[in-house]
Amino acid sequence: MTHLPTYFIPHGGGPCFFMEWDPPETWRKMGGWLQGMARDVGGKPKAIIVISGHWEEEAFTVTAGSRPALIYDYYGFPPETYALKYDAPGAPELAQKIVSLLKTAGLPARIDAGRGFDHGVFIPFKLIYPDADVPVVQLSLQKDMDPEQHLAAGRALASLRDEGVLIVGSGMSYHNLPKFMRGAGSDDARKFDDWLTAAATAEPKQRDALLGNWDEAPAARQAHPREEHLLPLMVAAGAAGNDAGRQVLSDTVMGCAISAYKFG
Repeated sequence: MTHLPTYFIPHGGGPCFFMEWDPPETWRKMGGWLQGMARDVGGKPKAIIVISGHWEEEAFTVTAGSRPALIYDYYGFPPETYALKYDAPGAPELAQKIVSLLKTAGLPARIDAGRGFDHGVFIPFKLIYPDADVPVVQLSLQKDMDPEQHLAAGRALASLRDEGVLIVGSGMSYHNLPKFMRGAGSDDARKFDDWLTAAATAEPKQRDALLGNWDEAPAARQAHPREEHLLPLMVAAGAAGNDAGRQVLSDTVMGCAISAYKFG
């Protein structure tokens, strides 16, 4: 299996796909799309790199444990959501290779053999690969939040796509939680989603230029007061190289437009 696509996916709100919600269809479309993503990928990848919006470090950091634990980094949810399991193995050798590729590209990088998977990893991947039989490594964001650095990190890892490694950015295309929970973000979400979809599906050089200046977009800071849930897209887009992007999910959750993108 060669030259896998890359993705930017929404991971929902906390453990939203594994609990009752009111109204019950709130996360249904997104969850159904995630359940079908493995078919969209095609054959099973040899390993997966996930860049989650829930892990920031001074340098790009990669999980390197052979059996990472889970980090239940969500609060106020039903007790059963803290008993969810996802026992995917790690990939220590791949972790070392990722660090080497990032350093060769002039980017700061290190491994962390003790860190587990946060919910930006295990919640969506319980739907995507529920058997937890594909090795997973998680890559952190860099705390400075520089979009160009994250595009560069993706470019540094692009060659892994030809080795059967699936690269997935896990965040949310809209992430203003106070407005989101009040159902007050629809106008901002739509303006930004329209721009983001045009940017993600633009010709690759133009795409990178647009994403590198995302905060100049309409309603950018209203959609992302802080950009940690958007930056995983930069890594996925950087790893896409000259492959075109397309919108593969267009959803509306609590009045807000939410999208997913596939490259290649």
